[in-house]
Amino acid sequence: MPPAILYYAIPFFILLLSIEAWLSYRENRHFYETKDTFTSLALGIGNVLMGFVTKTMIWFVLSFIYQFRFFTLPADTWWFWVLLFFADDFSYYWFHRCSHAMGWLWASHVVHHSSEKYNLAAALRQTWTGNLTGSFLFWAWMPLVGFDPLYVLFMQQISLIYQFWIHTETIYKMPKWFELIFNTPSHHRVHHGSDVKYLDRNHAGILIIWDRMFGTFKAEEERPTYGLTNNINSFNPIVVALKTWGSLFTKAAHAGSLKNAINYFIQPPGWSHDGSTKTAKQMRREAINN
Repeated sequence: MPPAILYYAIPFFILLLSIEAWLSYRENRHFYETKDTFTSLALGIGNVLMGFVTKTMIWFVLSFIYQFRFFTLPADTWWFWVLLFFADDFSYYWFHRCSHAMGWLWASHVVHHSSEKYNLAAALRQTWTGNLTGSFLFWAWMPLVGFDPLYVLFMQQISLIYQFWIHTETIYKMPKWFELIFNTPSHHRVHHGSDVKYLDRNHAGILIIWDRMFGTFKAEEERPTYGLTNNINSFNPIVVALKTWGSLFTKAAHAGSLKNAINYFIQPPGWSHDGSTKTAKQMRREAINN
């Protein structure tokens, strides 16, 4: 197993979070709300506890795949680390994009978007079910082409550590060259917006270039409205973690046909067999027509 550097970073996360909360209070900017913050922290703790079990499972799965690798990539070369970085970030982009395009994946990822505040605490608002439901499979191709699972899991942690700092409103813009290449607070604020024009945009992990390449980039204009188009409206971490799963299975059970039931799991969030709810694409089309 790789060193758990993400866990070592947690004290620094809490320190920076506390500084941001103090600045928010001092400047009366209302970035934080007590109940919301404790919900984020509880979800973060739950994610860490789940990780003790699921990371071991993922390690064994990736190690099994690694036995059938096509190549063996040497970790003692500079180009290995360059390839590893781009391969991980590319995988993260598609995992993240698909998490907004498929009900099964969204039921886990929705947790991260459930806060109506945008702050460093929200970065810790993480899923309890993502690893159990197969999100790690987006990285399964990497051991197959020769990346040792040790380094695959290590680079995933580097990506998550990077993404912590972009969950803030205290930084408006980075230098233009940085905004062009990297994911930034401005780009990620768009991603957390529930405004129709911001939905399903800026799925980047570290590099924003993937969004620019694949047509999902959106520059920040006015300040986003954070949260969901249909908010969970609960500070209970168990409700936040599991409510969307319950809703998904309930809708599938009353879908009227097996095809409709399956579609609730594979179609984008908001898809409905009777048109009672709408996907982001449908909402965007309506906004353009109106």
